[in-house]
Amino acid sequence: MASGVTVCDKVLCIFNDMKVRKCTTPEEAKKRKKAILFCLSEDKKRIIVDEGKEILQGDIGCTVTDAFKHFVDMLPAKDCRYALLDVLYQTKETKKEDLVFIFWAPESAPLKNKMIYASSKDALRRKLCGVKYEWQVNTTEDLKDRAALADKLGSGVTSVEGVPL
Repeated sequence: MASGVTVCDKVLCIFNDMKVRKCTTPEEAKKRKKAILFCLSEDKKRIIVDEGKEILQGDIGCTVTDAFKHFVDMLPAKDCRYALLDVLYQTKETKKEDLVFIFWAPESAPLKNKMIYASSKDALRRKLCGVKYEWQVNTTEDLKDRAALADKLGSGVTSVEGVPL
């Protein structure tokens, strides 16, 4: 069931920037987004950027190995969110980097919020052309273990964000 929710242009601009991954200087590379959260506007009619809920490649104290933990800590305990996570992982053959779309719907979120987020997810997902992986997560326990993310990325993944599995 469609909710009639629309996607804000800023969300699409951020997605396109994350998808391109093109940086010419080290300063630009540090400003690249590693992860970002999206939420519904107060009137529940638009999907917008959750202000202040992002991780940049060059964030101080946010090394590659703890970026995933920092991402998990950003998720609200009692409300839903959409997220894009730029994941660096390695298989036996090669290193890869892909965007993962995450639908966060914790069990403690109000039922009405879970329903509107779930019914609005496809509106956002259709706009994010080129995202290979989608993951619905309902508890932080599902996110604590990098192996769960590796499972979403396919078989043969040997490390996620530089941490061996």
